[in-house]
Formats: sequence, C-alpha cells, structure tokens
Amino acid sequence: MVRKIFGQIYIWLILIFMYLPILVLIAFSFTKAVYVGQWTGFTFDLYRDLFASHDIMIALGNTLILAFSSAIVSTILGTTGVVGAYYLKKKYRKTFDTVTQIPIVNAEIVMALSLLVMVVFIDSLFFNGQGSLKGFWTLLIGHTVLSLPFVYTSVKPKLQQMDPSLYEAALDLGCTPNKAMRKIMLPEIIPGILGGFLLAVTLSLDDFIITAFLTGPGLFSEGDISTLSTYIQSIIKKRPVPPELRALTTIISILVVLAVIGISVYRSYQMKHKKTHAQARRGI
Repeated sequence: MVRKIFGQIYIWLILIFMYLPILVLIAFSFTKAVYVGQWTGFTFDLYRDLFASHDIMIALGNTLILAFSSAIVSTILGTTGVVGAYYLKKKYRKTFDTVTQIPIVNAEIVMALSLLVMVVFIDSLFFNGQGSLKGFWTLLIGHTVLSLPFVYTSVKPKLQQMDPSLYEAALDLGCTPNKAMRKIMLPEIIPGILGGFLLAVTLSLDDFIITAFLTGPGLFSEGDISTLSTYIQSIIKKRPVPPELRALTTIISILVVLAVIGISVYRSYQMKHKKTHAQARRGI
C-alpha cells in the first residue's frame, strides 16, 4: 500500500514537472506582459501580433517546410529500409539494425560536425570553397539523417508483428509484389509509418544544432534560412524572447494534443475493427 502511494506521488510529480511549464506559457499567452509572471490583463493581442510579425512568420514557414519535407523523405527511406532489411539474411539484418541505431545513441553535435565537414569537403572539391553548397538542401539532408533512424525504429516493430504468411499467400494467389505490399503489408505497418512521420516532424521542429551548422541561403532568398530555433537564439542575444512566441507555443501544443488524440482514436477504431472482423470469421 505504501509503495503504491509513493509510486502515484512520483508519477504525479513527474507529470507536474513536465507539463506545468507548458501550462504556464499557455496561461501567459493571454496577456501582453513582456516577462512571464507579470499579468497586465486578459487579451488575445499576442495572437494577433503573432500573425502580424513578418520575421516570426518567415521563420515558422521555413521550419514547417523543412520539417515536413525531411519527414516525408525520411519516412519513405525508413519504411523501404525496414522492408528491405526484413528480408535480409539474419546476420546481415543484425548488422543493418546495429548500424541504423548508431545515430540514435550518438551525440547530435557529432552528427552536425561530421555533416558540416562533409559539406565543406564537397564544396572545396567541386565548388572551389565558395560556400555556395550550404543552404536548404544541406538542411534537408541533415534533418533527414537525424530523423531516419527513428522512423526505422518506429516501423520495424509493426513489420515484425505481421504474419509473413499473409504476404506469401497473396503472392501465391496471383498478386504482384507491389499489389501484395499495398494490400497486405502496408495496412499492417501504417500505424508505425504514421508514428515515425510525426516523430520525424517533431525532431525537425525541435532541432537547433544541425540547423545552426548547415544553414545557408534559402530557396527564394539570399539570406540564411531562419527557423524558429535559430530565430529565437538570435533574438535572446539582444533582448527578451518576444511575447508573441508564447501564443505560438500555445498553438503548437494544442495541435500536438489534437494529433495525439486523433492517432489514439484511429488506433482504437482499428483494433476494434480487427476484433470484430476476427469474431465474424470465427462465426461468433
């Protein structure tokens, strides 16, 4: 009984320490005070100022484009990598899995520095060291390298849970490999793919080190790409964090909560549908 009480207290303390700062930011997104802790009256002005801020909107746009682009690429590469590794021989599959896990346990600063050295080497070899290689595409490669192992890790368990005889039976019944993959394999691993995609988006949104090392001119501008992380870092050197970012934090938090609820509802519906289908097949 005592252990149960202490366990519940511990869990509640962890939850409070995790979510209390977010709740404080959400509460103070409805006041125009520069510093958190000062309340100057309830207002929605920060949300209006957020969408009126050109610099924040540019940084947000760059961040979202980079996040979703890298997430799409890493999800495609990670999913195809999982499927390919699944049909390798056991010893080769273990080696492939081990190599894929190295970026997860490796320090991000090591990855960022190694990517920077590679970019500088290629730039000096083919572009005479003019620094023209750094930009959106190097950021896309860096963020893809960062999130790819996490997508692989998310999809792999779902593929291992699938009954391999289903795919083989589809081939025996006349399906082409591509059709069997779409009809049999893809529905089984789609939850892992969605989870890996959302994780890749989150990692890209959260990244600062790789972005700071590999940033360069954007696709449509000569200045360096400014993401939310680099924008905030450049601001706090000179002045306090703009209060409009508290409104942006609230919006992002709400969207994340809605995404998690949506995925949970989808998974619950999928499990219920599978259970109903299994009972129907057994004639219950």
